Amino acid sequence: KMAARLSGGENRLVSLPLSRIRVIMKSSPEVSSINQDALFLTAKATELFVQYLATYSYKHGRGKEKNALTYSDLSHTAEECETFQFLADILPKKILASKYLKMLEKEKRDGEVGEDDEEDEGEDDEDQT
Repeated sequence: KMAARLSGGENRLVSLPLSRIRVIMKSSPEVSSINQDALFLTAKATELFVQYLATYSYKHGRGKEKNALTYSDLSHTAEECETFQFLADILPKKILASKYLKMLEKEKRDGEVGEDDEEDEGEDDEDQT
């Protein structure tokens, strides 16, 4: 009965495509089969979560000023709100490419100095024994 209501077009209970959610769920090595109810509940929970994230980001971001939800509203929520911090890697703050390249270059320089020091110490230890 539920499957009939799900494939009903306009009056669907979920708006996310169940086939895509099934593919994502099956990509986990621990999952062998997926119950229709579990699939539906996962889809509905995901939909409600996205709705909550969007509403929260809109209310707490600058979206109200522009009457729009922006990527920076979402990334700000992921960075500042403890509930959503697990999304910080998925919704990073946007930065200019030039600034990112400078950061990479600095990390590379800092990393090389640290690695060289460790390697030198290791070689010295071997020479002494």
